[in-house]
Amino acid sequence: MTFPLSPTACSHRRISRAFENALCLPLHSCSKYILLSDCHRGVGNANDNFLNNEYLYLAALQYYYRRGFTCLELGDGDELWENRSIQKIKEIHPRSFELLARFYAAGRMYAVYGNHDIIKSHSGRNHFHTYYCDRTLQEHPLWPDITFYAGIILKDTKGRKDIYLTHGHQADPLNSTFWPLSRFLVRYLWRPLEKLGIPDPTSAAKNNRKKKKSEQRLVKWAVDHDRVLITGHTHHPMIGTSHSPYCNTGSCVHPTGITGIEIENRCLTLVKWSTQARPDLVLQACREVMGDTVCVDQFAKQENLLMR
Repeated sequence: MTFPLSPTACSHRRISRAFENALCLPLHSCSKYILLSDCHRGVGNANDNFLNNEYLYLAALQYYYRRGFTCLELGDGDELWENRSIQKIKEIHPRSFELLARFYAAGRMYAVYGNHDIIKSHSGRNHFHTYYCDRTLQEHPLWPDITFYAGIILKDTKGRKDIYLTHGHQADPLNSTFWPLSRFLVRYLWRPLEKLGIPDPTSAAKNNRKKKKSEQRLVKWAVDHDRVLITGHTHHPMIGTSHSPYCNTGSCVHPTGITGIEIENRCLTLVKWSTQARPDLVLQACREVMGDTVCVDQFAKQENLLMR
């Protein structure tokens, strides 16, 4: 006799499935990765939460491109629940796609799909071959032949601790298994109500109870499977510890700025980009480190202590 799996067990199965055919990238002392998620690039209307932060996003991308970082987008890059047209999104945000195209052309851009852009997993790649540049008035290559992955694994070349990357919506059945229903509700019910100031209760980013439950399941998966796990989805930036190997990139749509996780020299640093005023009253984009940097070896040390 078989018994139905608990909600937590089901979520763990969905999270594990994301890494069955994951892309593997090297993690060594010279690796430089910037992890960003939840841009929710929209069509320039009142619901386009990315619009207010786009200049910070552009400043961050320029900073990381010049310093040789590889950009890893961990899902929900484009808002394709509220909007139907990928083409319209590309037309509204040509500067962002121009910089992302430079990363991709240099072999330094990889992407994971989330719940709000889950259609990229099967048909979305066909819409990202080119973008229209409003400066040159021409079509340019964007991400020709790109693959959008469910998960990415950064393989530690020292064999100490790999890092597992996915969007994180797998922790919530409404945003994973039943995503067509959630998309319908967002597109035709919660999107109009959001304009009136009523938040979407099905969103883990806007519903604290759902956010807490999703994060508890993600933390438990990381602990139970002895993995360092980094996701987005909940828009709640955090850096893991040796006792809790779960990290979250946050989002690019917070009213006060954008957050992400830098991986350099096998260490993880949570950063925030925000607008600040200089003494001469000129506004500038500023990068700020949030909390302590945690190195991969610290996660491995905790594992060794538990084995004793």
